[in-house]
Formats: sequence, structure tokens, C-alpha cells
Amino acid sequence: MSTSATKPSARAKTDEEVALIAEASRIVSETLAMLRGEVRPGMTTRRLDAMAEEFIRSQGAIPAFKGHEVHGQLFPATLCTSVGSAVVHGLPDDEELREGEIVSLDCGVKREGFYGDSATTVAVGAVGELEEKLMRVTREALDLGVEAAVAGNRVYDISRAVQRHVESNGFSIVRELVGHGIGRQLHEEPAIPNFVPSPFQRHQFRNTQLVDGMVICIEPMVNAGSHRVVTREDNWTVATMDGQPSAHFEHTIVVREGAPQVLTAHRS
Repeated sequence: MSTSATKPSARAKTDEEVALIAEASRIVSETLAMLRGEVRPGMTTRRLDAMAEEFIRSQGAIPAFKGHEVHGQLFPATLCTSVGSAVVHGLPDDEELREGEIVSLDCGVKREGFYGDSATTVAVGAVGELEEKLMRVTREALDLGVEAAVAGNRVYDISRAVQRHVESNGFSIVRELVGHGIGRQLHEEPAIPNFVPSPFQRHQFRNTQLVDGMVICIEPMVNAGSHRVVTREDNWTVATMDGQPSAHFEHTIVVREGAPQVLTAHRS
């Protein structure tokens, strides 16, 4: 789940804390792997949501998003299910998925007081060339952002890697929502924008130095058209203003010397 504001300060996690975050992240990864195999024409996002909650609870964990408070509102579901032009925070419903659509599945888990968070975008049957490229470029942007998340680099090194790849492929980055730190809270510092902030935004998205043991969520949200977004009448779903499709991929990772440790590797 992406954020527009973060709370607890950035710090490195202990080995014991990383192990607990890794266990929550394992459950997230296994949930998304299971759901990818269930996405097909005729499936509903409400059914996917129920399957996710059942599996998460069977693992001795709880859905992190269900009941999560944002601006005084409680998110009502286990998953964020964002179809087509929905970018993030889409609400599961009973509308059947249709051939050619793409759907982003964002999942969070809390176990033993620690969180894991990840997202993937899945094709519903056969999709068009635009949707295929959009998903591929967004996945690649995530991988490049992860590669930049090494000790000694700074947050903007991640931002720059993501933004350059996305924009060089003719797509755009959402500005209103960003990645985040994670641990005992779902959203912690530092904020991880997918773009290099302008000088006027740098007080909001600080160029924090990355240190060994810091745990963060990198999550490119990439639009096929304009970067501009709107919030729909349900007060949760963020969608593209121009109606073009959007894709979203996310990993929880540990910053390390040399190469980061990915805790939410998407298993097939």
C-alpha cells in the first residue's frame, strides 16, 4: 500500500527485526503467488480478496490493510485491487474481470508485530501490446530501483533509476503517492518517491542516506498516459485522470552493502 505521508523516523533494523519482517513478507509473497494463478476472465476481485484473507489467517497472520486508517477512514478489505485505469487502493467488488484487462493486487501482512508489503500487476487473459509493455517496464523499473537501494546511496538514487527507465519508455510516474519504510508500522520513514523531487518538494521527500539494515518498500506506479490522477467517489481508489491503464509493482527490501536483500520475491 502506497502512502502520501509517513510517520516513524528512518533507522536500520536489527537482525531479529529483519527476520520478523521477512516472515511477514514471505506470507505476502505466497499470497500473491496464489492469487496470480486465480486471475482469469469471470473472476471477481471480491473473491480474490476472500481467498487472500483466508490464506493469510491460515498462516497465523492478519491482513495489514483491513482496518488500516488513512485520514480518518478505515480500509475495508484485505487487498487493494486496482483494475485498468485504477492506479492503487482499489476496493474489491463483485464485477467480473474481463479479458484484456490488467489488475494490480497490493497485499500487506502483519505477523508478530511486524509488517510485509508487496504488489504485482496481472493480465486477465490475453492483453494488448500497450498493457504488456506497461507491465514489463514497471517491473523493470522496480528491479532498477531495487538495484540502487544499497548502503551508501541515497533515496534519490532509487528515484532516479525508476524515473529514467519509465520516462525513457514513454510512460509517466505518479507523483502523489510514494514508497515508504516499513517495520513495526506499515508506513515509516523514509518516503521513497519514484521521481526525483523538485527543489520545492524536497522538504517533503528528503534525500535520506541509505544504511545497512534499513527496510523499505519500493513501488513504482506507472501510467500509460499522463501522470495526473484523481480519487474516485469511493474515497479510496486512485485512478488515472485520462482513463489510460496503470501498473503497480512493489517489493519490501533490506538495504545491504553491495546488493539489497529482497524479502518479497514474487514466486511463480
